[in-house]
Order: sequence, then C-alpha cells, then structure tokens
Amino acid sequence: MTFRIQLLETAHCFDAAPGESVLEAALRHELRLPHECRFGGCATCRIKLVAGTVDYDEFPPGLTTDEAAEGYALACQARPASDLVISAARRLPPCSEPARHTATVTAVRPLGDDVLHLALELPPEADLLYRAGQYINILLPEGGHRSFSMASRPHPQALDFHIRRIPEGRFTSGHAARLQPGDRLPVELPHGSFCFHAEDYRPLLMVATGTGLAPIKSILESLMDDDDCPPVSLYWGMRTEADLYLHDQIQAWTDRLCDFRYVPVLSRAGAGWSGRRGHVQQAVEADFEDLSEHAIYLCGSPAMIGDARRAFLARHASIDHLYSDSFTFQSTAAA
Repeated sequence: MTFRIQLLETAHCFDAAPGESVLEAALRHELRLPHECRFGGCATCRIKLVAGTVDYDEFPPGLTTDEAAEGYALACQARPASDLVISAARRLPPCSEPARHTATVTAVRPLGDDVLHLALELPPEADLLYRAGQYINILLPEGGHRSFSMASRPHPQALDFHIRRIPEGRFTSGHAARLQPGDRLPVELPHGSFCFHAEDYRPLLMVATGTGLAPIKSILESLMDDDDCPPVSLYWGMRTEADLYLHDQIQAWTDRLCDFRYVPVLSRAGAGWSGRRGHVQQAVEADFEDLSEHAIYLCGSPAMIGDARRAFLARHASIDHLYSDSFTFQSTAAA
C-alpha cells in the first residue's frame, strides 16, 4: 500500500511505495532530509512523527525505546504504516552546494602508527564555504569513493584530514600510502549535517573515539579565541597511549578555548598510564550525573555512539541537543 507523507515545515507531500523507507521516498522525490550512515546508527536522520505510525524491519541501534515512545523515528529505517506528518526541523549554517573539484596534495605525514595526516588544496575557483564538522568524498579511480571529515578550521582552499589505515583498505592502505605532494585527487564536497550549533547556548560535551576526533577538532578550532565560545569538555577514547596522536597539541588548547577540559580515556592502557581507563562513554557517565544542560557531540564508532546515546539520555541529556557522526570503515574484502 502507498502512503502519503507530509513534511510539516514546508508542507511538501510525497508518496512512499510499499517497503520504502521515509528517507528513500523523500530522496526519490528530490527532497533532501538530513542523513549520513543510512543504516540506523548515527541518528542524523531523526525525525518527529507528528501524525501516523512507522514500522522497522529491525529496531535501529541509533534510536532508543524512550525516543520512539516520544514519537521520534529514524527516517533511513522507518517504513510508513499509515499516512504520516513528519517534522525534520534542524537549523544549519549556510554552506556551498556539493561539487566536484580536483584537489592537490600538499602534505602527507604519519600522525601515529596507523593514522596519516593528509593536507589538500583546492583551486581558487572552488570558493568553498563549509561547516566545521562536514566531510569530503575522495573519488576512487576504480569507482566509488571514501569519506573523510575535515579536521581543521574551515578554509576556502586548504583542507586537513586524519586518515586511519585500515588493513586491506582500498584507499587507506592502498592509494593513501602512495600519495606524494603534488599528486592530484578528484574530490566532492562539502557533505554532511554534523556541525556546531551556536544557537544552543549550552556547555559543550565532545566525545570521540579514534579519528572521530577530526570533525570535533574542526569545530573546536573554529571556536578558538572566540569570546562567545561556551565551556568545552573533550573526552577522547583510544586503545593505548601511543594511539593518542594529538595528545600534546590538544593540551595546548587550554588557553584558546573557554574553560577547556580534556580527558583522554584508554581501553587497553599499559601499566604506566595514570589517566582514565575503560570506554570513553563510561568516563563521561562517571563524571556527569545530569547532562540536561549540555549540547553533546558524538563522533566515532557506531558502537560507542549507540551506547553513549542510551547512557546520556538516561542522564537527562536533551534529545534535541545531541548530535552524532558515525564512522564506519570498509576493507577491500568487505567491498
């Protein structure tokens, strides 16, 4: 059965075919709803059901039962069970429309045992405007692409990335390992709706695992030396002390961010580590009884994001002030 969906903010109406998700139906009708991972892990596509009901083939990991009970759904997985009225309100700063360019490699260097720093430069005519927290698609010569978040303050031409080497990864262990300054890469950008929401006026709780630090670093660099910067707490989860590839640099941010607190957390710490141990979301739980006043940014593995969302909502975090960007990795074998 075909169901009718109305978008509350614009009054646009579109049909969902049998078995089609809300997001699939919207994109087929060229309506751009915010989305990222498309497997229900990041919750970027969260919508509010104003009227009607939805079903899921499997309940998505990026949604809690409490959220569902309050009328929220994930558009990428939700299949209409009736006609719907949905709200997808999310205020975002302006940015350029996604476009293809040819970027030039300006630097490639190791940041750690399995992380590369890649610097690219766009041609002047790109005239790029992007939001801190967004990502780029690097187009592969054999087809397809790989996505990486910008890791520095927005700039119309200069772009930085943290690229984790994945065993048998088509790009990270193949093309990226052979890049040299002067090489040219076809890219498409900007993409993504993960970004800083200045209108929240709340203390910031930034939680990252691995190279999920990159978009959070971009956001925090955009706030440095800003008199309107809110208080910032950064929790960064890694396995070992050697994996903390920007540890010293982050500690130097104290004088450039408001009331900045940095908490590295190691899941496989050695005997000499005197800092926090365990999983990063557990460290946040131990430090905060009540998260109702914070704007929370989660970036990293889908497992961390799912666990953190459930734990933080149980500590009264506001659903409307919880933003996430889920990082997934693909090897040649998986591809």
